[in-house]
Amino acid sequence: MVWYLLSLVLYVAAAAAVAAISLLVALQDRLVYVPAPPGLPKAYALTPARLRLDYEDVWLRSADGVRLHAWFIKLFPSCEGPTILFFQENAGNIAHRLEFVRIMLQRLHCNVFMLSYRGYGASDGYPSQHGIIKDAQAALDHLAERNDIDTSRIIVFGRSLGGAVGSALAKNNPDKVSSLILENTFTSILDMAGVILPSLKWFIGSSGTTGPKLLNFLVRSPWSSVDIIGQIKQPILFLSGLRDEMVPPSHMQILHAKAVRQNRRCLFVDFPSGMHMDTWLSDGDRYWRTIQLFLDRYVPEIHISSMGHKNNIDSDGDEDTVTVQHAAD
Repeated sequence: MVWYLLSLVLYVAAAAAVAAISLLVALQDRLVYVPAPPGLPKAYALTPARLRLDYEDVWLRSADGVRLHAWFIKLFPSCEGPTILFFQENAGNIAHRLEFVRIMLQRLHCNVFMLSYRGYGASDGYPSQHGIIKDAQAALDHLAERNDIDTSRIIVFGRSLGGAVGSALAKNNPDKVSSLILENTFTSILDMAGVILPSLKWFIGSSGTTGPKLLNFLVRSPWSSVDIIGQIKQPILFLSGLRDEMVPPSHMQILHAKAVRQNRRCLFVDFPSGMHMDTWLSDGDRYWRTIQLFLDRYVPEIHISSMGHKNNIDSDGDEDTVTVQHAAD
C-alpha cells in the first residue's frame, strides 16, 4: 500500500512537471514577446506628432528582408547632440514609450531613434531572438549612415528585454556604439523562467547557476546577456530600480559584477523606489542627472577649433585636446 501511494505521488509529480514543461514550450514566445497586451491594440495609439515632437517615419529592411518601422525623433531641426537608439521592453509598442522619450529629449538634448521590433507596431514579421538581433543591426546601420547626426555619439539604451537587445548590439559593434545604458534588465530568459516558475530552476538556467539545466535547449529565445556582458568594451551605465516587481534587482547586480571584471568604465546606480517600468518617474531628477553625467563623461560633445584640434568638453569643464591629422591635397 505504501509503495502504491509513493508511486502515485511520483506519477502525479512527474505528470505535473511534464505539463509545466509542455506549457512553457508551447507558450514561451507569447510570454517573451507581447506586441499587444490584453486590452491594448497592436497598432500605435498615437504618434510623436500628438506630443508635438519633430520626427520622421523611417522604414528599414533587416538582413533577412523583414520590413521594419521606426521613428527618428529630434529636439532640434539640426539634429544636434547625441543620438540614443532606444530598445523597448517586451510588451506593447514604441507609442507607449513616447512620454518617456519626450522627457528624454528635454533633459538630455538628444535625438532618439525608436525601433519597432519585427511583429511589433507597424513592423512586419514575427518576433524571435535571431530576428530582433537583425532588426537592431539594421537600425544601427541606418544611423551610422546618416549624414545629419554625429555618428560618433550613438548611445544604445535598453530597458528589460531591450537591455538584452542592446547588449548584443553593443558587443557586436564596438566601432559604432559609443556607450550602453541598461535599465532593469535580466541576466537571461533562462533565469527568468525560474523566476516565473520556481520549480524550473533546477532544469533551466544560465551558465552561472547550479543544476544540470537539461531543458535549456527547449528555450528558443534565451537572451543570455550574462554570457556576453563581459565582452562589451564600451562604457556601460546600469540603472536599477530596487522595487522592480518583474525582474529581480539581483539580475542587474550580477550583470554589473561580471561586466566590471573586464571593463572599468562601468557605473551602477540604484533607485530605491524604482519599479520595473517607472524608475524614471519615481526618481526623476536623480535619474536624469545620472544619465547626463554619464554622457558628459563618456560621450562628450566635440568642438572643432580654428586651429584644427578637437576639444572634448568633459563634465569637469576641462578640455582634452587631440590633434587632427589632415591629408595632403
